[in-house]
Amino acid sequence: MKYLQKLGKALMLPVACLPICGILMGLGYLLCPATMQGGDMSGFANMLGLFLVKAGGALVDNMPILFAIGVGVGMADDNDGTAALAALASWLMIQTLLAPGFVSTIMPSIAENESAMTAFGRVNNQFIGILAGVIGSICYNKFKGTKLPDALSFFSGKRCVAIVSGVVSILASVVLLFVWPLIFGVLVAIGQGIASLGAVGAGIYAFLNRLLIPIGMHHALNSVFWFDAIGLGDLSAYWAGLTEGGVMANGTTINWSVGMYMAGFFPCMMFGIPGAALAMIQCAKENKKKVAIGLVASAAICAFVCGVTEPFEFGFMFLAPALYVIYALLYGIFTTITVLLGFRAGFSFSAGATDLLFSASLPAAAKTWLIIPLGIAAFIVFYVVFRFAITKWDLKTPGREDDDEEAEKNAVLANNDYTQVASIILEGVGGAANVASIDNCITRLRLEIKDYTAVDEKKIKSAGVAGVIRPGKNSVQVIIGTKVQFVADEFKKLCK
Repeated sequence: MKYLQKLGKALMLPVACLPICGILMGLGYLLCPATMQGGDMSGFANMLGLFLVKAGGALVDNMPILFAIGVGVGMADDNDGTAALAALASWLMIQTLLAPGFVSTIMPSIAENESAMTAFGRVNNQFIGILAGVIGSICYNKFKGTKLPDALSFFSGKRCVAIVSGVVSILASVVLLFVWPLIFGVLVAIGQGIASLGAVGAGIYAFLNRLLIPIGMHHALNSVFWFDAIGLGDLSAYWAGLTEGGVMANGTTINWSVGMYMAGFFPCMMFGIPGAALAMIQCAKENKKKVAIGLVASAAICAFVCGVTEPFEFGFMFLAPALYVIYALLYGIFTTITVLLGFRAGFSFSAGATDLLFSASLPAAAKTWLIIPLGIAAFIVFYVVFRFAITKWDLKTPGREDDDEEAEKNAVLANNDYTQVASIILEGVGGAANVASIDNCITRLRLEIKDYTAVDEKKIKSAGVAGVIRPGKNSVQVIIGTKVQFVADEFKKLCK
């Protein structure tokens, strides 16, 4: 679970590249409608619009590469660029070895299998990008400190990471030669099954999209429904100027109204989240309302303006998982209603006000004025449901934490020399050689150690920390308070 959560965070790095795409392409299509609708292009405005569309499309069209590089560096222990380079090398190798022309050369019999050849024709997708990123990051984390004999010393350390990644990528490609057509077939079946359900299918997709966010696997569904992994690319079709989609990867025709797999997110993100945030603030303990406002109000504004929901969602999903399931279910319900009412809108990054503004001029956009009544309804429903659930089941949402959690947030270091504090803690856990991994949350420095007998809790407490917790045989958590990030940064430097 921890590994999947780390993958989820890493995936946000390449996704963060998309806002500029939306702004550029939105302005471009506004200035030059002929870019998507056809017709003559002349004059400065048209040329400028075309220029902006192509600039934004450069990133949208190469999202799999961005996923590979972003996941590679995002999952590396110290976010080193070497992992990104290894991920890119892995991506290039897999793309070459799984290209239809090469596959049909080494396996001539597969050329007669139309569905398999279609699958290999679509290996340029986010799935493979994520896989390449994972390969690059794992190889970096495992082999960055490798020492080779003197004759090969040039390739020691980080220089061997790309080499190892290449070998692993070759093996992965061999496996994918047999596995990828099966995976692709499952994706096609899921896409066809949900698409055939119309508005209800769109609601099911929205529900699963939110439900998978804690482990970062919502991007797998997104690559099917938004990014054209199997021919059902709602986002791609929307920005291509289409209004109806039909033919899927295996030649099956299932019509869908372009924008239906995106439109339902707008009322939920722009208005539903602020409603839920208000409920959390009002349900917070009196002495913690300011803390709750600081946490969820800013997250609600972020969701409304640009559709970034993670600051809000990660603020309560692990504190109240049942409430998060309800939250995901509300997305499914509102998406179904939105599709049935005919509201259509799209985004390049996420369903915030910015994307709605810039995408409203595209051909697939329809009844965008419905965002007002739908938004008001979403605000009220999210507010009522969240307030009822929080008070009924006494859920620990922001501002309702137990007193010991609040005490940790109010913990104050006795020494503001973060380097010295980190040095004492490091000595107390047995030195850098005894540290297996370093992480931190809002108030705690979380360490995994190799030899638990080398830990000296008295020494650690002498650094002026609020406390030491031993949740497991090889785990040490040092309660520092809200300044933990500064201590963690110095601790990492000392361990290098």
